Amino acid sequence: MSEFTNVAEIFGSNVFNDAVMQERLPKKVYKELKKTIEEGKELDLATADVIAHEMKEWAIEKGATHYTHWFQPLTGVTAEKHDSFISAPDKNGKVLMSFSGKELIKGEPDASSFPSGGLRATFEARGYTAWDCTSPAFVRQDAAGATLCIPTAFCSYTGEALDQKTPLLRSMEAINTEALRLLRLFGNTTSRRVTPSVGPEQEYFLVDKAKYLQRKDLIYTGRTLFGAMPPKGQELDDHYFGNIRQRIAAFMKEVNEELWKLGVTAKTQHNEVAPAQHELAPIYAECNVAVDHNQIVMKTLKMVACRHGLQCLLHEKPFAGVNGSGKHNNWSITTDDGINLLDPGTTPHENIQFLLVLACILKAVDTHVDLLRESAADVGNDHRLGANEAPPAIISVFLGEQLEDVVEQLISTGEATHSLKGGKLETGVKTLPDLTKDATDRNRTSPFAFTGNKFEFRMVGSKDSIAAPNIVLNTIVAEAFAEASDVLEKAEDFDLAVHDLIKKYLTEHQRIVFNGNGYSDAWVEEAERRGLPNIKSMVDAIPALTTDKAIGLFEKFHVFTKAELESRAEIQYETYAKAINIEAKAMIDIASKQIIPAVIKYTKSLADTVNSVTAAGAEASVQSELLAETSGLLSDTKVALQKLMDLDKKSEEVPEGTELAHYFHEEIVPAMAELRAPVDALEMIVDKEMWPMPSYGDLMFEV
Repeated sequence: MSEFTNVAEIFGSNVFNDAVMQERLPKKVYKELKKTIEEGKELDLATADVIAHEMKEWAIEKGATHYTHWFQPLTGVTAEKHDSFISAPDKNGKVLMSFSGKELIKGEPDASSFPSGGLRATFEARGYTAWDCTSPAFVRQDAAGATLCIPTAFCSYTGEALDQKTPLLRSMEAINTEALRLLRLFGNTTSRRVTPSVGPEQEYFLVDKAKYLQRKDLIYTGRTLFGAMPPKGQELDDHYFGNIRQRIAAFMKEVNEELWKLGVTAKTQHNEVAPAQHELAPIYAECNVAVDHNQIVMKTLKMVACRHGLQCLLHEKPFAGVNGSGKHNNWSITTDDGINLLDPGTTPHENIQFLLVLACILKAVDTHVDLLRESAADVGNDHRLGANEAPPAIISVFLGEQLEDVVEQLISTGEATHSLKGGKLETGVKTLPDLTKDATDRNRTSPFAFTGNKFEFRMVGSKDSIAAPNIVLNTIVAEAFAEASDVLEKAEDFDLAVHDLIKKYLTEHQRIVFNGNGYSDAWVEEAERRGLPNIKSMVDAIPALTTDKAIGLFEKFHVFTKAELESRAEIQYETYAKAINIEAKAMIDIASKQIIPAVIKYTKSLADTVNSVTAAGAEASVQSELLAETSGLLSDTKVALQKLMDLDKKSEEVPEGTELAHYFHEEIVPAMAELRAPVDALEMIVDKEMWPMPSYGDLMFEV
């Protein structure tokens, strides 16, 4: 038995949180820092020096020797440069441990070495990281020792955002400003701040590390490029919520302990639908903290997996034929005094403030459906969305029976007079209690679902930062709030005006509401009739970033400039082309050096067997048929391989950017599928001892 974990004792023990600051900082300094955190007041250098000194002393007590400005460039992962606390030795050769306010507040990484989409040339190297004091610093303990990690934003020398955090913080300011405007109209004078809260559910796969290292496709691309389905997949539904294997349970226990130390509220863990697939979900946190925490979660999953002889796969579709992994982004809006603007109460038809907020969100999603889809666009997500395992690539909103009924009343009669009630659910077993039944069911096929007091955006890819979808959500809802406030602030009769505005928004944007089966072909046809876009691929989603509508939206709320949006679109196109190019080259390498040689050995073995059996005077029809079938598939493999090689070579002549991304999507991706088909068929024939890599069955069931 493992030793007992005292969660309350270890939680947040490696975080420079509010309790630590109150204990260690002088009262005046603490108050100044809280003003900066809560009101955005500028922090003077003298105050920063005191904070930096205490932060350093605290970190050293935790064993830290280095500090880093921990930031999120547009690479999809975090970045960090480690500097030790030591200063130049004195005349006696002794070093002092120092850390100044200037070092805390500002860092200077090389901006030219990160994706900038043309904002920075290679020779224009200067960039800055700036301390985000709203997200607490923490000490990370790993093989490198202990490092003080300081969450920061990252911008260029000329001020453009080169990261995920800067526009996220801007979007949070936008929704705060516009939500407060709306609340004041309803007579709320006490709430001082409105913050989006987020709880991301993280899905992932675990495979044996030794088997992983035998799969070059997993190493190079994060997903299997070849692989035949094993006899059993997920069809028995026995893995979902099933008993957690002891090896995996030990891994999960250590993950939880590491996360709790870092103040991450790891709450729920369970087996997911596919074999070897699992999920971890935290409690809600403020949006920017939740984004940081999710990056910590992904790094921790990978780090702890290595300690247990495992490999964590965060790709959206590591295995064909079974469910892929996503990241459900649960989003709500709350005030500093505890009011959830998405709480309908027990009688939502009477909750006018909630109904206006709901109508504004429907308006926002319908108006900017293309932007919301783009925010979840990812190379790996192209394999997952719309595949009867994840939401379709069509954005719609699920409200549930209760709210849909209220909406229909408002649209058809102009007023809502009642709300559906939940009632009791009788189990029919006397020894079991009757259950309180919710007023509405859930819909797992919806990409954007209302689930009681929040919206759950289910499109986000498992390895992606949740910053992009939350930037979009915050900004589009801020716009809808602003437009509603513009109308209501001028109204002579507020009650009548808000009633009319709710009905207007619900009527104009009713098309976005869909409570049915999002996996069905009928919905695809219905969505087309409604005029809802079906954006199936990343390359088709990217243009949404640079439409006049998107530029106007983001510039109005100072979230992105036109140049920043254009740079991000360029980075997206470049990312897509590079990712598919790596996959194509990996397929070529594996097929040429591993699969074809292995199949040739097998055909030789078959041929030798045919000759030996025939020479012995026996019939070798089975062996001959296998030889013919294998040789035919080998020939198909060689033809498909040559085609992929030729197309990949031709890509060098295609101009970079939009054109190259479309070339890879329309030419290379289909050619990769053509190569995979005969190879997967060969795997079902060739002697397992001769097949050059672990099978799907080995990877998913031998963990």
